[in-house]
Amino acid sequence: MTQFVQNRQIYEEVILSLIPETQNFLWIATADIKDMHVSDHGNFRPFLGILSDLVEQGVSIRLLHAKEPGPNFRQDYDQYPNLIQGLERNICPRVHLKTIVVDGRAAYLGSANLTGAGLGAKSSNRRSFESGIVTDESDLLEGIMNQYDEIWMGAMCDACQRRDFCADPMA
Repeated sequence: MTQFVQNRQIYEEVILSLIPETQNFLWIATADIKDMHVSDHGNFRPFLGILSDLVEQGVSIRLLHAKEPGPNFRQDYDQYPNLIQGLERNICPRVHLKTIVVDGRAAYLGSANLTGAGLGAKSSNRRSFESGIVTDESDLLEGIMNQYDEIWMGAMCDACQRRDFCADPMA
């Protein structure tokens, strides 16, 4: 089933429902990443805390993003030392896709970056206008995962022409 989601629905369907159900692996791709905060049992905390909990449960997490996040993200990141080993990060200046894959069984594909205005718990007056799809359809999942994996493994690096801007080339 494929479902169209927009604005606050993305937060509810992806951040609050889909991601916490992850059991094996979580792949996230985003152009921009900030110190997004989310609701957790009535309190708000950094989304990195949710990822840290998943790492503690043995979930493998990949984060693919376009540039180094700012100091607020780094400050939040430093609160969760298990992310150093449990969260694989790759930076590619050409990444602009926004994708979240959970266990190869469901995915979000849309416009929202991993920021408070895009995917976080901001009020409707402070959020970006976003849309996307959540799907469990195998043909869509296969395409989404293949694209992600090709970028992750560096298959695009040789033809990229942005290597001078790449802090740590994947290939």
